[in-house]
Amino acid sequence: MQKNILLITPPFTQLNTPYPATAYIKGFLNTQDIGAAQMDLGIDTILAIFSKEGLTTLFESIKNSITDHSENAQRIYTLRSVYINTIDPVIQFLQDSDPTLSHLICERQFLPEASKFQQLEDVEWAFGTMGIRDKARHIATLYLEDISDFIVEAVDPNFGFSRYAERLSMSAKSFDEINKAVENDSSFICKIMYNLLDDKIKKVNPNVIGFSVPFPGNLFAALKCGQWIKRHHPEIKIIMGGGFPNTELRSLTDPRIFKYIDFITLDDGETPLQQLLSYLKNEIDITMLKRTFSLVDNEVVYHNGSIFPDIKQENVGTPDYHGLHLKKYLSVIQLTNPMHRLWSDGRWNKLTMAHGCYWGKCTFCDISLDYIKNYEASSAELIVDRMERLIAQTGERGFHFVDEAAPPALMKAVAIAILRRNLIVSWWTNIRFEKSFNYDLCRLLASSGCIAISGGLEVASDRLLKLIAKGVTIEQVSQVNNNFNKAGIMVHAYLMYGFPTQTAQETIDSLEVVRQMFETGVLQSAFWHRFAMTAHSPVGMFPDKFKVSILNEEEGTFANNDLEHNDPEGAEHDRFSFGLKKSLFNYMHGICFDHPLQNWFDHEVPSTSISADLIQNYIKGEEIRSVKPSHIMLWIGGPSFYNHDSATLIVTSKNETHNLNCSPEIGEWLSEILNKLNYDKPTSFKALEAQYLKAGFDDFTLFWFGKEMEELKSIGLLYV
Repeated sequence: MQKNILLITPPFTQLNTPYPATAYIKGFLNTQDIGAAQMDLGIDTILAIFSKEGLTTLFESIKNSITDHSENAQRIYTLRSVYINTIDPVIQFLQDSDPTLSHLICERQFLPEASKFQQLEDVEWAFGTMGIRDKARHIATLYLEDISDFIVEAVDPNFGFSRYAERLSMSAKSFDEINKAVENDSSFICKIMYNLLDDKIKKVNPNVIGFSVPFPGNLFAALKCGQWIKRHHPEIKIIMGGGFPNTELRSLTDPRIFKYIDFITLDDGETPLQQLLSYLKNEIDITMLKRTFSLVDNEVVYHNGSIFPDIKQENVGTPDYHGLHLKKYLSVIQLTNPMHRLWSDGRWNKLTMAHGCYWGKCTFCDISLDYIKNYEASSAELIVDRMERLIAQTGERGFHFVDEAAPPALMKAVAIAILRRNLIVSWWTNIRFEKSFNYDLCRLLASSGCIAISGGLEVASDRLLKLIAKGVTIEQVSQVNNNFNKAGIMVHAYLMYGFPTQTAQETIDSLEVVRQMFETGVLQSAFWHRFAMTAHSPVGMFPDKFKVSILNEEEGTFANNDLEHNDPEGAEHDRFSFGLKKSLFNYMHGICFDHPLQNWFDHEVPSTSISADLIQNYIKGEEIRSVKPSHIMLWIGGPSFYNHDSATLIVTSKNETHNLNCSPEIGEWLSEILNKLNYDKPTSFKALEAQYLKAGFDDFTLFWFGKEMEELKSIGLLYV
């Protein structure tokens, strides 16, 4: 199969795992018998910089100007021979190819230390005496971050491990500043990037290159690469798609970006790419392209005349990671918080349970765009089929479902399918804190390998949650989080401050809610985001309804998504930023719960109006659930048999053996039933009752709430 298409993720996204967009597109192209090569230019560039050769060149490039820089930069430069000598072993260690180095790293005499180590917490407290590899990864991460700080100060101020020149692309209504930066001389990092790109082009010999640009921090590198390709390989056609153009470039009119690329596609990329390939082979006219911008007679033209629909979820294929060097990614630990580290530690196969969002009502969200509003779920069996294929392909059993919000019913079906196939996986995903997540469903998810979930608590205020149309309350979120935690599933919350009309009192009350959630243990990790008004959200489309006004309503010629706005009824939101983040950093490490909230801020804030035991009261009661005839009965407790000598039903779970006193008749029946409650032929509550009565017993309701059944429910008898 000829691979005349090269798919590229430009620098930079993540160190620990590839961004999945190119793997998704490659998987789809496989279904069309179209060969494609792919590369993560970000990780390749990082590995080239953070190498013995790379650091040697780096330090050599600034030897004549080092005295112009800070004391910290000069310290790193003075220790340059130590950095050069240690970098390759550290990278190999973070790639899990040399775990024994952890002992040397933890001695704190092997690696050079600069300013990042001044913030180093008590690693013994964080990792104990046995977590030596994690401790070493944390120390090695700080070592890399010291080098990163040096690069930013002395070599390239645009550098960042998960972004490159992000500032240029943030809310860029005009293309002027970006264009100027692209036209400037190429940096040390760009030159490395070009060499890697050149090598790949020589190997693949593509006639089409597709850049996936998911974030603002990928745009600059994509354009610099496009500029280089246009100069050295003008025959190659360049396509750009991904999250950034999907949200920011929908009203693009500035033709200058087309000096560096040829086409920009919007939304789901499968059909637009199909049509573009047909056009480039002269099989269709340019007007028949789908959701594609191009330059025609020096004017930006949007083409959307295609009669072909988007590809159904069931037909997009299994993501294909071939060509990405999966063993070269770096497992780093930036924060010791066990939930928060999932984003940076370990490589995850990325999949999607459903396209779009089944809720689609949140007023801050871009719910008018296709990637949110067009909801389409895959079947559980197809999802698990793809999981099995990816395990065979990558050798990795970890999955991150990157849904906007995974539907509870589909999560249940996926969990049952995983258990039915005896598939060993660990997985996590994004959710809404639905009341559907009762304790039994959470236990089922955990038994299938679910280790964590993340969801939007957002403003942590019932008034504002209603204004956001989130469909949840603080009480509901607390109880759902408690269910997840009792089941052994970690919880991360996305938090927001600065929503229109949010007062100082509500901001402080939200912080108190978050503090209590961490203190009671129903929340393990979180992150505060500053509210940003976007053009495609209900707030941006109908600002009057939210008592805000848009500033500078004139539409730009480049990116048009983020909207400046005035919030006359709200607090001075930016004043709270540092205090919210500082307090959260401490709460995530399990400390400072007793500090007054005022201590986190350098300005006067109101006292909280939230009672000190609000969250505790929300979670202290027993979960009250009614059972429906249609509920599925599942047993995750382990093998059971009735011992006549001791008159006990013996259940052998993974962690302990349980002995339940019961009569021979009930014990024999329960043992038989429990061993039959499998995932192949689920039994309904109604069917279970019928079997009980058929066996000659009376009053199933009394039995259901009796001592034996209550014990079995606590061990692993679920109704979901």
